Amino acid sequence: MEIKIQPIVTEQATKLTEKLNRYTFRVSLDANKYQIKDLVEKLYGVKVVDVNTMIVRAKNKSRYTKSGLLRGKTSAYKKAVISVADGETIDFYSNI
Repeated sequence: MEIKIQPIVTEQATKLTEKLNRYTFRVSLDANKYQIKDLVEKLYGVKVVDVNTMIVRAKNKSRYTKSGLLRGKTSAYKKAVISVADGETIDFYSNI
């Protein structure tokens, strides 16, 4: 089983990083906390203290177009908020 992990860089996630040293990731729906912790420690070389996960529900979307009303929904995903040890940071932009 392959776990996919992708950083979330939003205003709220950046505030969490600056104030509480927590990083937010979008992960696979079938990944558990232990797998997420191991993967982040391997990829970024930091000591993970805590992992909190949540499933973000799908949202209904609609828009008006020339051909009429289009309806759909966004996909649900799992979000992980990871706390790292004091003094350690994750640099998302180092490999750009």
